[in-house]
Amino acid sequence: MAGRNGRTVRDLRRANRTAVLQRLYFDGPLSRFELGPATGLSSGSVSNVVADLVADGLVEEAGSVDSDGGRPRTLLRVAPVSGHMIGVDVGETRVRVELFDLTLTELARAELPLEQQRYEVEVIVDHIRSGIDEVLATAGLDPARLLGVGIGVPGIVERTPDRGAVVHGQTIGWNAIPLESLLRTGSPLPDAVPYFIDNGAKTLGQAEMWFGAGRGARNALVVLFGSGVGACLVTPEAEHGRAVEWGHLTVRVRGRRCRCGALGCLEAYAGAESLLARWREEGGRVPGGTDEETALTTMLAAAYPADGTPADPVALAVLEETAEYLGAGLSDLINLFQPERILMGGWAGLQLGSRFLPAVRKHALSYALRHPAEKVTIELGRLGPDAVTVGAAILPLADFFSRGGRRPDPDPQAPPPAWHTALQDRAPR
Repeated sequence: MAGRNGRTVRDLRRANRTAVLQRLYFDGPLSRFELGPATGLSSGSVSNVVADLVADGLVEEAGSVDSDGGRPRTLLRVAPVSGHMIGVDVGETRVRVELFDLTLTELARAELPLEQQRYEVEVIVDHIRSGIDEVLATAGLDPARLLGVGIGVPGIVERTPDRGAVVHGQTIGWNAIPLESLLRTGSPLPDAVPYFIDNGAKTLGQAEMWFGAGRGARNALVVLFGSGVGACLVTPEAEHGRAVEWGHLTVRVRGRRCRCGALGCLEAYAGAESLLARWREEGGRVPGGTDEETALTTMLAAAYPADGTPADPVALAVLEETAEYLGAGLSDLINLFQPERILMGGWAGLQLGSRFLPAVRKHALSYALRHPAEKVTIELGRLGPDAVTVGAAILPLADFFSRGGRRPDPDPQAPPPAWHTALQDRAPR
C-alpha cells in the first residue's frame, strides 16, 4: 500500500535499512542508542531494523561500552563477510582486478599486463574474465556470493536498454563498444551478478570522496593524471560525481595533436605519454623496451637526482612546462566550478607526487581568478594506486546499500541498478 507521497511500506523499510547500514558502515561500531540520532529513526524503528539486519547476517556485535549509570551498551558493526565485490581498473599498462569483502578489505588481486598500451577489445574482455576467475579461485569464493563487479574504463560510458553499458573511448579507439554485453557472453559469473561500468576518473573520485582526501567536502574535483588526464566533478548538484573530459580542454590553438585527433588538447601536453614524447623530442634518453611507468620513473630520477649529481636540464624543463600546463588546466576548473578541494591521483600523479605538486599548485592559483583561488586547496589523493579499483568496487556496494542490504534482483527485466542514488550519500557525516 502506498502512502500520500507514493512510498510503500516496503520502500520505507528499505530506506530504514539503508540508513542504518550506511551509518554503521561509515561511523561504526555504534550502539542502538547512538543509531537513533545518527539516522533520525525512533528507538523502536532502530531495534526492528537492527533485528532484521542481524537475522540476515549483515550486522554483528562488536563488543560493548559502558553507559551512564546503566547496563553496558552493545556495539554493532557491518559484518565484513556478508558480501563481496570485485573492482576492475582498465588502466594504461595493465588490467587490475581486486576482490574485496563488504568493508573493502582486499582479499585477492590479479594484474594482467597490456602490451604497448593496446586496447584491443577482445584482449580487455579476456583479461577481465581471467582476472575475475583468478581472484575468485585465490579466495575460494563462490561467484554467486558476489554483489557485483565494478569496472573503471577510459572514455564516456552510457547505459542503453538493449546492450547495457556502452563505452565511447575515442583516445583508445573504442567506438560505442558494448562492454557489458561482451562480458556477459561467456561470463564466468551467474546472470544474477551485475556489472557496473563507469569512467575510471569517476571511480577514482568516488573512492577519494568516500575514503580518501575528499571526505567531508561538498564541492571537489578529483584529477586522474596518468597516460592521459581526466577529472571527476562532485558538487551538490552532482553528488554522485560526474566524469569531466578535462584532458580534451584546448590549451593551445593549432598545438600538438592529441590522441583523440584534435589539436592543442591539455592531454597532448600534460599526459604522461606526451610528457615522455616531448622529452624524447628534446633529446632526452627515454629508455627503450619499458612501459610508461618505468620510463617516467627514469625521467623523474634524471630531473631530480637523489645522489647529488646534476639534474638533466631537458627532463627538468619538460616537467616544469608540464606543471604549468596542468596548473593552467586546473585554473579553468577552479574558475568554472569553484571547488573547495582539488585532489590529484593516478599513477603518474602519484609518481611525481610531492616534487611536482607545489609547481602545479603555484601555476593553478596564479592563472585562476583570485576569489575562487583563495578558497581552494590542491593536494594529492590518499588512496594510492588502488584507488580506481576501490572506487569501482564501491559501485556494487552503493547499489547494495540502495537496496537496503538486499542482493540484486535476478530478474533480467528488473529496473537498472540504483547505485547513482546511493552514491549521493557518499561521505561519512
